[in-house]
Amino acid sequence: MNPLNDLGYKADDLLVQVTELLGRTSDGSDELIDNAVSDVLRLLRERMKMDVVFVSEFTDGQRVFRHVSQAPDSPVIGEGGSEPLERSWCQRVVDGRLPRFIADASAHPLASELLRSVPFPIGTHISTPIVLENGDIYGTLCCFSFHPQDKPNTEDLKKLEFTARLAAQKLDQRRVVRKAPESVPEWQLRPK
Repeated sequence: MNPLNDLGYKADDLLVQVTELLGRTSDGSDELIDNAVSDVLRLLRERMKMDVVFVSEFTDGQRVFRHVSQAPDSPVIGEGGSEPLERSWCQRVVDGRLPRFIADASAHPLASELLRSVPFPIGTHISTPIVLENGDIYGTLCCFSFHPQDKPNTEDLKKLEFTARLAAQKLDQRRVVRKAPESVPEWQLRPK
């Protein structure tokens, strides 16, 4: 039973599908989580009519693209690719220099300046931090279209924020599973 159904969502609603995809990986299996994240990003990209959706991780002063879904005919970002965090749009969203929802990047003063340093066009840009349970920022969940959307939907930011919260829960679960015990008892076989 999905709690979103109780709130009036239908089974084909995006948030219900995202919840079901990420919810089915409760065993903490990396492969299941990775497959679910790929499915979720593809679903977000298609439903929100974006060209690129990605999960980035902030690590060692870099923004690293961990999962990417993009239009097959226009690949612009590679999984595992990175760049200095300070140069990224993601960092600017996290620290408040850029808003989370930009309907037309070319019309936004700071974003239009940043477009000059990006090797591909960005029209509509939506981004939200992935915040772990302890308050640390893992990275961001971002999406953009190459051209401004005709009818940008500010509700898409809520969808991204909801998905980022679910992703953070999965990341927290993964970290708990991988955490080594603080002390390992010394087991020895002794003859009787």
